[in-house]
Amino acid sequence: MNANSPTEGETLALRNELPGGQTAPAGQLEDDFALVQLDTTFVTLLSEISALEPEQSEGLGQRDAEEVRSDEASRTQKIELVLARLEPVERAIMATPARTIVGLGVKARHTAYVLSEHWDAPIEQIDWDARAVRLLIEAICKAAGVRLPFPDVAGQ
Repeated sequence: MNANSPTEGETLALRNELPGGQTAPAGQLEDDFALVQLDTTFVTLLSEISALEPEQSEGLGQRDAEEVRSDEASRTQKIELVLARLEPVERAIMATPARTIVGLGVKARHTAYVLSEHWDAPIEQIDWDARAVRLLIEAICKAAGVRLPFPDVAGQ
């Protein structure tokens, strides 16, 4: 498994946990049950993609170029298959209305994934519009107790 790919526990942590060990009121989960289910599938597929990312290995220099190209082609094909499964989930997240902060958190996590380039640089180095979007998404995710879909984001 890639050092950057989430463990099973981290995958579970990406799901809808609330700050301070709180639990969401039962009505909130019921109101956005469809979004919560979609989010579970979304997080699982993101974990599959992450697990397929190439591992950094010192032994790569010993492999011949043809073997490396073959591995890369196979990995690319597998990622494309997961992305094909991800597309209808993303469309459903976008089409399903959020009724609670839990559902809004699901939609914010998905938006962060779609606009992931807003997290490529420190916030001070991105343009004003991207900064506004990023801060809004981070605030929604924090209020909803939802982690962003990528590692090493300050404040998450």
